[in-house]
Amino acid sequence: MTEAEVLKVARRIDRLTAAIGTTAAWLTLFLVLMQFAVVLMRYVLGLGSIWLSESILYAHAALFMLAAAWTLREEGHVRVDILYAEASPRTKAIVDLLGALLLLLPFTLVIAVFSVPYVMRSWAILERSREMSGLPVVFLLKSLIPLFALLLALQGISQAISAAVKLRQHDFRRSE
Repeated sequence: MTEAEVLKVARRIDRLTAAIGTTAAWLTLFLVLMQFAVVLMRYVLGLGSIWLSESILYAHAALFMLAAAWTLREEGHVRVDILYAEASPRTKAIVDLLGALLLLLPFTLVIAVFSVPYVMRSWAILERSREMSGLPVVFLLKSLIPLFALLLALQGISQAISAAVKLRQHDFRRSE
C-alpha cells in the first residue's frame, strides 16, 4: 500500500469514529431527560421505576463505550501533558505511535479476548435484568464491550498510521 492509501484508511477510520461518537453523544439528551423523569416521578409523584432507572444506566454505558474512540480522536482523554505538551512534533509523533502500538492496541486486544466469551454466554441465555421489572436486554448491553474494544483499536490504528506518516514525511531536524 502506498502512503496515500494508508492515510486514506486512517481518514475512513476517523470518519467512522466521528460518526459513531457524534451519534452516541445524543444519548446525553436521553440521559438528562430520563433522569429528570426519574426525579420528577420519585419526588413529586412518589413513584419509582426500575425499568427507567436501568435505561439511564444502559444509556450511560452505551455513551461511554460508543464515544470513547471519538474522544480519543479528539484528544479528549486525560493525558499527562507535563512532557508531551512541550515536546517537539517529532517526539509527539513517536509518543503517539508507541502509545498506540504498545499500550492502546494490546489493551483493546485483552478487552476483546476476555469480553467475547462473556458476551457469548450472555447471548446464550438471553440474559435479562436481575430485577423483576428491569430491562430484559442485558445481553445487548454486554455486546457493547467488544464493540468498544474494536472501535478503540481502530482509532488506535488510525493514530499509529498518522504518527508513522508524520515521522516519515517531515524533516524534523529543521523544526527542533
